[in-house]
Parts: sequence; structure tokens; C-alpha cells
Amino acid sequence: MQTVTSVDGTEITYREAGTGPPLVLVHGGGLGESLWTHLRPQLVTDTTVVAPYRRGHGPSGDTAAYSLGRESDDISAVVETIDGAATLFGHSFGGLCALEAARTTPVERLVLYEPALLVGNHRDDATLAAEMETLLEAGERRRAMALYLRKATGLERVDHLLTPEMLDHAEIAVRQNRAIERYRLDDTLDLSVPTLLLLSEDGPAHLRDGVRTLHERLPNSRLVELEGMGHQGIVTDPERVAATITAFVEK
Repeated sequence: MQTVTSVDGTEITYREAGTGPPLVLVHGGGLGESLWTHLRPQLVTDTTVVAPYRRGHGPSGDTAAYSLGRESDDISAVVETIDGAATLFGHSFGGLCALEAARTTPVERLVLYEPALLVGNHRDDATLAAEMETLLEAGERRRAMALYLRKATGLERVDHLLTPEMLDHAEIAVRQNRAIERYRLDDTLDLSVPTLLLLSEDGPAHLRDGVRTLHERLPNSRLVELEGMGHQGIVTDPERVAATITAFVEK
């Protein structure tokens, strides 16, 4: 593993494997870099996969002060340490972090799989962070994370996802959701980098609406719907997701 120091002094750890053009993978909430267990083997033959642990995950550092801007700075620090122009891939909340990083740091391409972006009534009515906090204060950690996972994935049954590691990240999930609820997508985005937006057929409605709105506001984006797939397609069908990413990278 390697480390890079972010703007605020936080040490960010990342793994690097494979050969080919660099591809930085930015994970969402809960499982950290280990989320790529299924996807990484499909990518390392064609790309150099660089997978950071976001702050507060795994061996990466953290700070009491938190913001989406700090997450963006962390990704930028990783991208800037890589030799060659990188493609940036973000999933879920990692997609929102990657979007913000790409606005300030040059990347070759950007791929976003259902970034955690709330628009319209989804944003106006968002209360997940507060609901989770109430449950945590009542000692209901498992219920708080079950609520989070149902909202994040669109799945009704999430017991299989409630691992000890996932439960340990309840407070991180709260701060992420607070950042999501506060985020406002600009009416126009000055981001000309070629962008591939991945939309799953069975993903949560609020994420699907966010992706479509983002597609409307980006000047150079392509929208691909992954049929028969949900928000966790990187785990359930990694071969198809990897093939879609690789085809875009090789253009």
C-alpha cells in the first residue's frame, strides 16, 4: 500500500495493481476499498487500478472537521501523484466525491455509477441523516444502518450487508448523508471532461433522477443504462460493469 498527504495533512492510503492507463476507483460508504474485490480482477489486465481508502476508512486517516471539499481534496491528492492522465471512477457517494474532484483536478475521463446526488423533491424531503442520528442516540445502531442501506441501495432486505465493519461506519454514514443533503447541483457545470454516467435499471429512484439531471447539465456526457442491474452492480455483475468502463477508457 502507498500513501499520499491531502491538503489538510490527512494521510490517504491507496492500493495500486495492474498494467495500462491509470484508473482511480473511489468507493462509496461502508465497506471502503474492499468494495472492489469483485470488480478489480476484471480491470487489472487492461488498466492500472488505483484504489484509495477514503478518509475514515481502513488505514487512511481522518479529522474531526469534515466536508465534501475535504473528500474532494483527498481524491485530487491521489490523482496528482499518479504518472499519466487518469480516468476517475466513482460509485454512489464516491461518485459525488469524484465529480467534485474532477471540477478542480485534470483527469482524462470521468465515470460515475449512480453518484449520490439528490435533486428536486428528493433533496427537499431528505431527512436520512437526522433519522439515523436519532436511532444512534437511542442505541439502535443496527436499525440505523439498515435504514441507510435500504435508502442507498434500493434493496428491501439488507441483513446480509449488516456486517460488523458496516455497523462500525454508522457515524461516517451520517456525515456523508448530511453532506449529500446539503449539496446543490449547479444549473450549469463547467466540466468538459468526457463523462460516462452509469444508471442501473433497478437502482433507487432518487439516484436515477439525480443521474438524469446531471446528464442534462454536463456538456460532454454519455448516459448508459445497465439493464437488469441494481445499485450494487459492481458486486453482482462486475464483468459487465468492467467491460463498460474499459470500453470507455480505451476510446
